[in-house]
Amino acid sequence: MKQSDLTDLDLTRAASTFAALGSEQRLTVLRTLVRAGPEGLTIGELGARAGVTGSTLTHHMKILAQAGLVTQTRKGRQIICAAVAYDELRTLSDFLLRECCADAETCHQGHDHG
Repeated sequence: MKQSDLTDLDLTRAASTFAALGSEQRLTVLRTLVRAGPEGLTIGELGARAGVTGSTLTHHMKILAQAGLVTQTRKGRQIICAAVAYDELRTLSDFLLRECCADAETCHQGHDHG
């Protein structure tokens, strides 16, 4: 498959999502939520585990939510944050590997082409 076979939409969407993950702190926040599972964490617990608190955490959650990677829901007096886009994360990984070895004569041994 040649690079031109990718649609502009694929590239735009992937670039946008990767941009949302283009911060060490945002990546830490997302990984913390992925580790917590579908129940998520309170905003306070997320901040404590990720080492990011206050307005910085709010800023990062907003960017991750706009990218469709996380949600924030109010439960009583608490805000619950959860990673929701496991399929999107798989899609991003697949995007990177979709053309693996497409222009190579050989590929590394043991590499799964899915």
